[in-house]
Amino acid sequence: MKLRIIAPQSIQPCTIDLPPSKSIANRVLILSALNGVEPGRVLHQPLSDLCDDIRVVAEMLQHESAIVDVCAAGTAMRFGTAYLAVCKGTHTITGTQRLQERPIGILVDALRTLGATIEYTGKEGFPPLRISGNQSLRGGCLTMNGGVSSQFISALLMIAPTMQDGLTLKLEGQLVSTPYLYITIELMRKFGASVDWTDQRTIRVEHGYNYNPQQAITIEADWTAASYWYEIASIAGIQPIAFRPQSLIKDSIQGDRVCDDIFNRLHQQQAKPVGSPSHKPELVPKAFTYDFEDCPDLVQTLVVTCCMNALPFRFTGLRTLRIKETDRISALQTELAKMGFGLEATDDSLSWDGHCEATKDSFTIATYHDHRMAMSFAPCALRLGEITIEDPSVVNKSYPTYWSDLEKIGFQLCYIS
Repeated sequence: MKLRIIAPQSIQPCTIDLPPSKSIANRVLILSALNGVEPGRVLHQPLSDLCDDIRVVAEMLQHESAIVDVCAAGTAMRFGTAYLAVCKGTHTITGTQRLQERPIGILVDALRTLGATIEYTGKEGFPPLRISGNQSLRGGCLTMNGGVSSQFISALLMIAPTMQDGLTLKLEGQLVSTPYLYITIELMRKFGASVDWTDQRTIRVEHGYNYNPQQAITIEADWTAASYWYEIASIAGIQPIAFRPQSLIKDSIQGDRVCDDIFNRLHQQQAKPVGSPSHKPELVPKAFTYDFEDCPDLVQTLVVTCCMNALPFRFTGLRTLRIKETDRISALQTELAKMGFGLEATDDSLSWDGHCEATKDSFTIATYHDHRMAMSFAPCALRLGEITIEDPSVVNKSYPTYWSDLEKIGFQLCYIS
């Protein structure tokens, strides 16, 4: 299935109901389960209305199946591995072929050190995993590489209060996506956990939760989802407020709230549209630069926005992108090359010099089973007139109403079998 997207003649202002933050929701679900709280008391909406990544975690916590299939949800795999390690029974946790290619050895090694029983049922270092739960992990002191995935660290932190000796976690290397660690710690404290940074590299979690079920836990609207509306506004040359996104919190605990600041900075360097005289070498504007170490999920949005606005860029802090839903660095290079944009890449950066050699006006974009590829490329229709997106259902992973929301502002959609 493909989706042909035709740009509106004019953008229709409207109210957009953004999906809940899956970063917050999934942590709240795990913490609720560890405290004996049913998922329904946390989510306040049917599972069928949720994005795939949240629904998969909720279903994992509700059912007592020996086989736990988390589909394509990397968060569910990481959080679920730690959670099942402290639950009764033996479970096998698995997922899609792509998920089975995403490494998990660092988390498994850490859990084994703390007393967990985990076996690989396939390739060493990768899912699927067979986990024999132990409700009395000993805990103690652990040193771990903090430069691969913050979700490994968050997974350990959330189960740490169940450990007999709590957990002292010492982090080595350059930390990545640290705002997600602050989300985890803030939510753990709301559930009554004692967790603190004892220095810049060490987190101490004491044994025991002390959750007050009367305390409401707010699941904010998702700032990463909001970034696509900032992208649309930027390409269309209007203000994001035209869409009146609901429930966004300016001082949110989500790290991706920085998209507001990034797009404000980008606006100050705004170039002329693709195909304009701005492509003459002497008129190419100064490159827009940003370090995405703390907000890697915004990279695709900003790369595509800059290309559509003919704004050269150099983005760094991208070293986690190659082990996401797809190799996002390679995917961006491949799909933007179709439009004449030659991106230069390293394992930690992407850049574009501002020159484009587009040879046609109609493009079909592969999504590589990656929701963010679909959502970041769809707004290109505003510059190109139309664009076709393969496998459009991938948006269900994080933003199921994305396509219908585009229709609200005037985009025309045509599904092609």
